[in-house]
Formats: sequence, C-alpha cells, structure tokens
Amino acid sequence: MLRTNSDERFDPSAVISAYQRGFFPMAESRTGPISWYSPDPRAVIPLEHFNIPRSLRRAMKRSAHTTTVDRAFDQVIAECAERRFPTGTWISDDIIRVYTELHLMGVAHSVETWLEGRLVGGLYGVALGGAFFGESMFSRVPNGSKFALVSLVDRLNARGYRLLDTQIMNEHIRQFGAVEIPRDRYLLILSRAVSVAVRFAE
Repeated sequence: MLRTNSDERFDPSAVISAYQRGFFPMAESRTGPISWYSPDPRAVIPLEHFNIPRSLRRAMKRSAHTTTVDRAFDQVIAECAERRFPTGTWISDDIIRVYTELHLMGVAHSVETWLEGRLVGGLYGVALGGAFFGESMFSRVPNGSKFALVSLVDRLNARGYRLLDTQIMNEHIRQFGAVEIPRDRYLLILSRAVSVAVRFAE
C-alpha cells in the first residue's frame, strides 16, 4: 500500500485533490496524525455487477426499514467513528470536521437506514463527478449498513455513476461483488469517472 505522511494542510480542497489522484486519508487514532493511502490493488464494486446476497434479499422483503439520503450526515459519521477496529478508529476529530465541511459543500454524502424512526445503520462517502468513494458504514441492527449500501448502489446506477471505490478488500464487501484491481488500472478508471457530469443529490 502506497502511503505518504501528512505534512500538508488537511482541509476540504486537499481531500478533494487527494481523491482525484487516488489517495484517501486515515488517522492513526481519534486525535492522531493523518496519513494518505493509495492501495495496490484497489478494491472496487463494479456497479453493473453488484450482487445482493439471497439472504439479504429476503431480509429486505421482511423488514420495515426505510432509507434516506443526507438526512443525518453528522450522526452517521459520528456512529462510524465509534466503531472499533483492531487498532482503534481511523476517523479522527479532524476527519469528522473536514468531512462535515465537505458535506456542507455538497461533496460528502450519507445514506441512512431507519427503523421505527430510529437511525439503525448507514454509510458515508465522497462524490466527485461519476465516482463515489465509500468511506465507512455502521449498523445498530442486523443488515442496517447493508440496506444503506443497496440504496446507495441503486442511486449511483440511476444517475450514471461509473465508479464505486471501496478502497480495501474485506469479506463484508466481497459478498456484494467487490473485486481488486491494479492501482494503475484504478487510476485510469478514476480519471474517466471524475470527468462524468452527474449529480448525487436531487
């Protein structure tokens, strides 16, 4: 994985520029320094081959959940920051601050899952041109984040997006059809996708 230390400014314009060059930020802790990463290979979900597992299809039919877009960005990113990975969270206070600014600029977005009026899952990411960069997701009930992901992909396909970047492969996204591609191929797809004139929001 290509990594660079952050001795530059960390603000919305720096984040946008980094995504356009194939990098994304991660912090070492809630208050720790931020580094930029560009994995090789890179994990993506081909939008035309998105797979909904059979068990999830059944759960979607039985569930009374609803999904929304950009209704609770602050809550979603805060919930994602509370997730604990083996080395702690990578969503620092600085990342929350800058991505909240990106949201107010119409660049960062959230998809929320609701059940009986309660936020039970969601995800957030960054939209640039026809590329969506998924950052993190959370669940408070079974399938809470998965319902949000299905809603996200429906929106991306309906609006003509070309790229759903999921950054690093794991078993959770593999079940949805995620694949790994070489970094040079990713950068080519990225350059074409960001030039597409589409809008994420209504």
